[in-house]
Amino acid sequence: MFPTSSDGFSFTVALEDEQATRRLMTDIAATIETGDLITLSGVLGAGKATVARALIRHFAGDERIEVPSPTFTIMQTYELPRFNLLHADLYRLSGPGELAELGFEDASENAVTLLEWPDRAAGFLPANRLDVALTLSPPQGETFRNVRITGYGNFAARAERIATIRRFLARAGFALAERRHMQGDASTRAYERLTADGATYILMNSPRRPDGPVVRDGKPYSAIAHLAEDVTPFIAMTLALRELGFSAPAIFASDREAGLLLIEDFGREVVVAGDPPAPIEERYETAVDVLAALHRNRVPDILPVEPAVEYRLPKYDLEALLIEAELLLDWYLPKLDTKISDNKRDVFLSLWRDALMPVIQAPATWVMRDYHSPNLMWLPERQGTGRIGLLDFQDAVMGSPAYDVASLLQDARVDVPEMVEISLLSRYTRARLKAEPGFDAPAFVRAYATLAAQRASKILGIFARLEKRDGKPQYLRHLPRVWGYLQRSLAHPALAPLQSWYKLHVPPLKALK
Repeated sequence: MFPTSSDGFSFTVALEDEQATRRLMTDIAATIETGDLITLSGVLGAGKATVARALIRHFAGDERIEVPSPTFTIMQTYELPRFNLLHADLYRLSGPGELAELGFEDASENAVTLLEWPDRAAGFLPANRLDVALTLSPPQGETFRNVRITGYGNFAARAERIATIRRFLARAGFALAERRHMQGDASTRAYERLTADGATYILMNSPRRPDGPVVRDGKPYSAIAHLAEDVTPFIAMTLALRELGFSAPAIFASDREAGLLLIEDFGREVVVAGDPPAPIEERYETAVDVLAALHRNRVPDILPVEPAVEYRLPKYDLEALLIEAELLLDWYLPKLDTKISDNKRDVFLSLWRDALMPVIQAPATWVMRDYHSPNLMWLPERQGTGRIGLLDFQDAVMGSPAYDVASLLQDARVDVPEMVEISLLSRYTRARLKAEPGFDAPAFVRAYATLAAQRASKILGIFARLEKRDGKPQYLRHLPRVWGYLQRSLAHPALAPLQSWYKLHVPPLKALK
């Protein structure tokens, strides 16, 4: 494995048989996205058709699907679960000029393209592509192939990632595991379900987060908002939660430097049901009980990771809470064609400082920060609070216990009726009062309303940003729900000044285009 040039990265693999070919295509498939080009190079009979068949069948999730060679039709399209795929064979073309006549460019738009005989398109290939070059080795048998994987342009980093994951799985004893893509979240992390010896595991692929542009005081947004840069916080919180008896996933193998973890699979049972999804009462009650049980503990802010390595949880300080709330101004309001003057922004921040001050001055606990339905699994075979499987807490901070309660009861992706929210909030406060007679329920409810409003403001901005910057318009469908939660929270008497500002300067959601 070695860099081929400043423009590419290559590694080689020896494939003994068709089964090894399928495994390599599984490895490659994990990194493929809509719009990607994969070229298959090699002499006649080198095995390009076998590679193409393995890759298409993996994407289709069906080992029986017919994958005819497009040698005579030139192009064959497939409608697959994750994307459309165009399989093209340029063997019969005399030169790249014929591609335009075939409508190749139109056919490959918004699809993954698998291209055999790329030399026929010399000079017309894009800078960013993945090449799979096969060579025969007759002395080692008819089925043996040497393969060189090369990522060109921005595919170089992904090619290197493929090699890194292959090494990680081999070291962990999972080189032969079946790998299946899992639907990801709004982050840059990726997940796969691995099957080995009849058991399933989760591969968490979380490369180190690159710093974004400087936004304030010489720091990027991620640093100000205390977002995790690598998997170290996840490992630390996993160990700490399990030590207290909560169901965080066991970690079976890890590479902190590479950002790779092999963790326990909590299965597919979630805490919601129906279409659209709605809370399952027993499961939401148990999720509330988890928080009440956790918040009774006095927890440290320095957590062990591995021998001689510790992690300090950052404080969910005023600076972090404010820059999150400002996402409303920076992304959501522009979506509504609304601009905010510097003076109005200053007033907005001043009002939020006043509202948040009691929150940040109160005793702090672990805030998992994404404690809501996508990250909570139902484990019916366990007992009590152990029935809630916890995921996605790598951005944990030290802050108000009210934040995670608000995250659950004002779930951005699930309609939680107001009466259900009130009932579950009462369940939480009763549990805290029973365990701690001095628990200040009114102060907690005020913190709850404040942080629910801050979180709703942040999420409106994040979902608008995902659509505008990241090309993910699917998140816009959640905006009406989050807008409704915001109105609920701002109705708390302590937030009357903020409510007035929002009424004056944030247009109703119906104005959204």
